[in-house]
Amino acid sequence: MGGLTTFMVMAYIIFVNPAILSFAGIKGLEGQGPPFAPTLAATCLVAGLLTIAMGVVANYPLAVASGMGLNAVVAFQLVAGMKLPWQAAMGVVFLEGVAITILVLTGFREAIMNAIPLALKQAISVGIGLFILFIGLVSGGFVKPGPPGVPVTLGDLTTAPVAAAAVGLFLTLWLQAARVRGALLIGILLTTLVAIGLNGATGGKAFPTPGQAVIPAALLALPDFSTLGAGLNVEVLWRVGVVAAAVTIFSLMLSDFFDTMGTVIGIGGEAGWLDREGKLPRLNRVLLVDSLAAAAGGIAGASSATTYIESAAGVSEGAKTGLASVMTGVCFLLALFLAPLAGVVPPQATAAALIVVGYLMCKIVREIPFGDLEEGFPALLTLTVMPFTYSITNGIGAGFIAHCFVKLVRGKGAQVHPMMYTATVAFLVYFALPWLRPLLGF
Repeated sequence: MGGLTTFMVMAYIIFVNPAILSFAGIKGLEGQGPPFAPTLAATCLVAGLLTIAMGVVANYPLAVASGMGLNAVVAFQLVAGMKLPWQAAMGVVFLEGVAITILVLTGFREAIMNAIPLALKQAISVGIGLFILFIGLVSGGFVKPGPPGVPVTLGDLTTAPVAAAAVGLFLTLWLQAARVRGALLIGILLTTLVAIGLNGATGGKAFPTPGQAVIPAALLALPDFSTLGAGLNVEVLWRVGVVAAAVTIFSLMLSDFFDTMGTVIGIGGEAGWLDREGKLPRLNRVLLVDSLAAAAGGIAGASSATTYIESAAGVSEGAKTGLASVMTGVCFLLALFLAPLAGVVPPQATAAALIVVGYLMCKIVREIPFGDLEEGFPALLTLTVMPFTYSITNGIGAGFIAHCFVKLVRGKGAQVHPMMYTATVAFLVYFALPWLRPLLGF
């Protein structure tokens, strides 16, 4: 039940990832990215195999798939911005995966995670909860970008998709309040049926995205694996120069590094997996699979794969072991052939599950000592910057920098773990990259 729920709430990546990487529907960029169909197959294959690996090797119900945000960096920064062939861009992803795997094997990545103060770990968990909730509000259409001066405003609540999302939210809350087992999954399925009904009543105009909220004419489709091996192209090293390539790999690696860290801490805290010191048992196994997933995503042409925050939905349904991940991975492998059926579920159908999961993850906020400036202010920055900038990495970076700064100005710098200072320096470079790139000539 938990594994299937996780798949349902993250199945959108099957279609969103190839849409972003192939620049689907974006005028002027057609043909610059990998073809849609092979990218869809690569996305399912990488997600399926690496999620099963996560379950078998780490024995946690954590799912792995091409990372949102990371795929946008590949498409709009590397391909559209730096004018790299998409094969070379996937080569950057592959090299980033190799680099981050080396950090895991040397123990560096785990050491940084274990050096984070407990209050910041709690803030990361709450921040991810708010992030998930915000994703649910956006995908459901409850909020949307506002006019100039108003970043976010109320969505158009009179449209059919938002109506379907609202019905789904009430149904899910009702099931959750009644303590019905599988409430999130049942809510997703019922909302999908509501969406199909509304779409049929409006002649297919309510959900204009092809395949969504429409019973497909054909359930089976053969996968196209023509992008496999594309990421072994590492011509980026001599196309843009070693320095530019190194900075590009670094920025991608830092985002991947801390996105996963935040996800593992957040879900681990909610699930009760962390020990008294806030450490996760078998953490090195989780990080190793996640790092290899980044390299695998580049090789397959599916962008960097990473651990998904939507795994929290499965955990909320009772997933406790890697068996749930095996189930999720099998669903992705089946989606190789059942892609038309997987595309029926619209984002509005999963919005309610994400909103409820966000609430569940925010409950730990009461344990953060906001009355203490040294602990409370960095925690507040972490949990607010994360959803406001739509980036786990940005939130963690803001919290790290604030934590080290407040400790230093209060004369308590010696209390900060050296690894925290190392990570903070990396974040300062990361945030300065938009200023550094022109100076370095790329």
